[in-house]
Amino acid sequence: MVRAKIVLVAGWLAVLFCVGSVPTAQAAPGVPDSPTQTAYLAEQLRKDPVYLSDQLPREAPRSTAPAFAREARRLGVPTYVLVLPSSSFGAEPSAVLAGVHDRLGRKGLYVALGDTGISAVQTYGVSLTGAEDASRATLYELAYDATPREVFRHFVDVVTSGHAHQRAEQARAASEDDPDGPPSVHTDRTDRENQSFVTGIAVTGIPLTALLITVYALQRRRVRRAAAAATGPGEAARPSAAGAATARSGKKTGAASKGSGGGKGAGGPGPFPRERLLPLLAAAVLLGGLIAFTASQVFDDTSSGDGSRPTAADMRARIDRVADGLRRDPLYTDPESPPALDAAERAHLRRHLRNLDVPAVIAAVPSSTDDESGGDRELLAKALHTRLRRDLLIVLADPGSGSIDLVNYGTRVDDMYLIDRPRDLSYPRSSDPALGRRLDQLLTYVSKSPKAEAGHLPFEPPAAPDPVEEQALPGLFTGDFEPGLVVGTFLAGLLFGLVAAVCAVVRRISRRRRTAGARSPAPTEPSTAWLRRAARQELDALTPALEPVAALPEDARRRAWECLDAAALLIDGDSDGRIDADATPAALACAVVLARAGRAAIGDPDAARFVCHRNPLHGVAHKRVQVPPEGRGRARARARSMPVCEGCRVTPGPVLRLRPSGSARRGAHVPYATLPGPLAALGDGTEIDQLTRDVREYFGVH
Repeated sequence: MVRAKIVLVAGWLAVLFCVGSVPTAQAAPGVPDSPTQTAYLAEQLRKDPVYLSDQLPREAPRSTAPAFAREARRLGVPTYVLVLPSSSFGAEPSAVLAGVHDRLGRKGLYVALGDTGISAVQTYGVSLTGAEDASRATLYELAYDATPREVFRHFVDVVTSGHAHQRAEQARAASEDDPDGPPSVHTDRTDRENQSFVTGIAVTGIPLTALLITVYALQRRRVRRAAAAATGPGEAARPSAAGAATARSGKKTGAASKGSGGGKGAGGPGPFPRERLLPLLAAAVLLGGLIAFTASQVFDDTSSGDGSRPTAADMRARIDRVADGLRRDPLYTDPESPPALDAAERAHLRRHLRNLDVPAVIAAVPSSTDDESGGDRELLAKALHTRLRRDLLIVLADPGSGSIDLVNYGTRVDDMYLIDRPRDLSYPRSSDPALGRRLDQLLTYVSKSPKAEAGHLPFEPPAAPDPVEEQALPGLFTGDFEPGLVVGTFLAGLLFGLVAAVCAVVRRISRRRRTAGARSPAPTEPSTAWLRRAARQELDALTPALEPVAALPEDARRRAWECLDAAALLIDGDSDGRIDADATPAALACAVVLARAGRAAIGDPDAARFVCHRNPLHGVAHKRVQVPPEGRGRARARARSMPVCEGCRVTPGPVLRLRPSGSARRGAHVPYATLPGPLAALGDGTEIDQLTRDVREYFGVH
């Protein structure tokens, strides 16, 4: 009897156990559970050795798979290519390839490509020298903006080059020396704006600078030619003679000098001729057009991608896949991603979804800026709702980041209740539970939602950027091209001003050097022939230097013209532009001193006030020394401060000695201060201005 009772109890327990286990075993009748990632990828490679994820239509459209296959055939071994989002490979891309190979069971080269480059390369049962080195070389040699198609092509190029190891080592060393890495593969919109700006600067800056400098150079040449034509050979002293003649007639020397150097006709050749300017303008316009054409050929990129254009089928492939899965099962997990939910969690979530009093689905799929929605989860939810064509709650879970989005399409659930859900049910923290637990909590939260009177549709999200327009670059002559034109004009004026200033400084320095160092040597006892030759050279140099009258300060112009008029009175009494045959050595030497002082006054008026008292032919005096008196009573007399040149300040040189007038005997030279005439006053340190007045008084000119 006891045994019968035991058997009866055991039988009932067995029946109850079997009844309780049926719902668990059949959590989703007729719906197969999601395959593992490696099994799914192996099945795709069994169909085609090149598999491109439908999650990267903007970066690697599935329609470009034949291009990958053509590159793979160049390797000469069976090649299996996986192109997935980098997050799909997880922390061990090589482990994913190993699992895919185990499932597929085929020998060959396995390449895993992510949206950031080559993730892993493995060979199974084949020998391919340099595959690993080619992977490293590709990593170092290509910039971050290279597309998977370009990365794989580069990888194949390195493998087939036969120098994979050398290139990998060289690229690694180069990356250590250049932390910025290799240059970008593609031109982006920022690069195009920079190109447009630089082109605008070049189109106006270069031609305008060339035009301004050319006109400036030609005008300077016209000024020099006009000055040379006005003076001419053998006529350099004519302006001074005219000034002297005017002075003799009773007019002031200053008025004579103004009459000689002033006036539009005498001061310069006038404005640049229009008939010569027009061809230069045409040449500048032609140069600008040539620069624009050259820039359009150099900056000829029209797209920031590799030229791949996703088709409409590429852009809707993932939406169709996920929507088809949700029609068969309210829980869809992405088979390309590492499993974020285990079998028990999936079964539990399916039960929870069926028990809700509102229709709801869960799509555990990743999002990125390269997918069809551009990473916009609301656009993804809208596309799924359009495909499913029914009111429901769409829950989007990212298996990589763990974020959860909930979008209500027409169900009678209080939207504010859903919006105010706890933060940990949307954006995870490090201390939050795993994704499966948080999804279960969210469904529990939804089950407690107050009911709304009517269904609600969310706001229409903005459309995702068109993939073709997104990669299309604006025209070269748009955007910052016009600001570049303005900046180019400004820089042309700035550069021209700089060039003109430098040329002016160079001319000024050259004039000073000619004044200070391009003179004939200053002998102690010069011959009459030497004095005549030096007088002619100095007057020939002074006259054209006075032509640009407007460019000279008032003091410089006055002192220089007074020196020129006084020199003409001394050696050109006939006012015929020639040195008088009877000009004495003292008069010739005085003319040389005055001409040199006039040239020095053009550069610096103050520098021409005094000349060296020991030998006036030494030139201007910048220093003064104390000179003891001569003759009787020297002890009681004071020393005098006398002007000297730099050489005589350090070591006093011999006193200038000249021949007296009419003396033809050799060696009959005497100190210049003992000879009659205005020159003798320089022995007492007389200023140049006083010397010019003495010359006028000497000749009776007032």
